[in-house]
Amino acid sequence: MEIIRTVDGLRQQVDQAHAAGKSVGLVPTMGALHAGHISLVDRARKENDLVVVSVFVNPTQFNNAEDLATYPRTEEADCQKLEKAGVDIAFIPTVEEIYPEPDTRVFELGEVAEVMEGAMRPGHFNGVAQIVSKLFAIVNPDRAYFGEKDFQQIAVIRRMVELEGFKLKIVDCPICREEDGLAMSSRNTRLTPEQREVAPVIHRTLASSVDWAKQHTLAETKKYVIDEINSFPHMEVEYYEIVDPLTMQPLAEWTDARNGAPVGCVTAYCGKVRLIDNIKYNL
Repeated sequence: MEIIRTVDGLRQQVDQAHAAGKSVGLVPTMGALHAGHISLVDRARKENDLVVVSVFVNPTQFNNAEDLATYPRTEEADCQKLEKAGVDIAFIPTVEEIYPEPDTRVFELGEVAEVMEGAMRPGHFNGVAQIVSKLFAIVNPDRAYFGEKDFQQIAVIRRMVELEGFKLKIVDCPICREEDGLAMSSRNTRLTPEQREVAPVIHRTLASSVDWAKQHTLAETKKYVIDEINSFPHMEVEYYEIVDPLTMQPLAEWTDARNGAPVGCVTAYCGKVRLIDNIKYNL
């Protein structure tokens, strides 16, 4: 595996690969890698000749300075995992390399970016669009891989791809979970032992709500999920919305989803750690 830290160095390598007729897969990450990230790498490895993984904690998508400061950075361990997974290139740039000058672009992301995470974290999705568009422009990948834990983010990236006219396939990959159901996340390492014990209630409640939903209205199902998670110590739901899987717009009735099965998206604090998860309601 080659570690590249400059935009020019990466461009040169992927240009050579493209010139040789090779397909290129990109897995954008912010490091602190876990089995969920490696599952994206495995998928990219199967479907492409050359696999590039970026490891970059992108400052423009954090609207909370403390969150940016405490985000785990584990470059050495990350590189070991990537090498073992058969990655060809790890792209690990500095902030100055990616943003030699401030990125002032504002993307017209529309309604997919205005609800849930968009409402709670102003500017977050614009920052995501900035960094992902930069990576797509540098790597020009045939395919890019994202985990469904960040369900709304995938919809936002698809919108950005449409706006910018990138010619690539966005591949969404299933959520990877710990044995007790907790969605894998770099933030899980910040949970205390007591919090880590209670955090799986998020997925457990979402899973049980699918059966509950068969006999109850959408509004009753939302209330059930929120009340159940909030009944546990350390837990506080920030929002729970059941949305159309394409537009991300909250639904009033189960039958309002026009683009596939409704998806329940939750964000909950476990102590000070903000955790997200989602589930499909195939009713």
